[in-house]
This record gives sequence, structure tokens and C-alpha cells, in this order.
Amino acid sequence: MMPARKLTIRLPEEEIEFAKEYALRNGISVTEMIDRYLKNLRKQTRAELHPDIQRFSGIISSNIDAEIAYHEALEEKHR
Repeated sequence: MMPARKLTIRLPEEEIEFAKEYALRNGISVTEMIDRYLKNLRKQTRAELHPDIQRFSGIISSNIDAEIAYHEALEEKHR
């Protein structure tokens, strides 16, 4: 694990207060909250889901009409 370094960022006061309150309500520090967020972003950008996994997990392509696909699947199932 790499040693931690300090980073200074500039945000509007409203956003800073929100971050502090959110972290406090969730029992974490603002640093930990940002660290978790960045790690989550890294995971998302590393791995694209296999199409079968997307299908099984309920992710539907934007070019598919979900309601029509659902009714077609029901008709196919009950033939």
C-alpha cells in the first residue's frame, strides 16, 4: 500500500458542509468517504460486465423497449 498524501481541493462552502454532515451521519471521515468513492470509480472503469452477466442482472440495453421485451418473453414462455 502506498503512503497517504495530502490533497487540497477547493469546493463551494455548501458542498463542504454537505460532505462533512454526510460523513458524520455515516460514521466516516470526509477523507474515507472520498477514498471509497474513488475506489468505486476505479472498479467501475476497470471491468465491463460480460453481456451474459448484464442480462442476468437485469441491465437492459437502451435500444430495447423493456415492456415489449417483457411481454414477448411471457408469450414465448407460455406457448
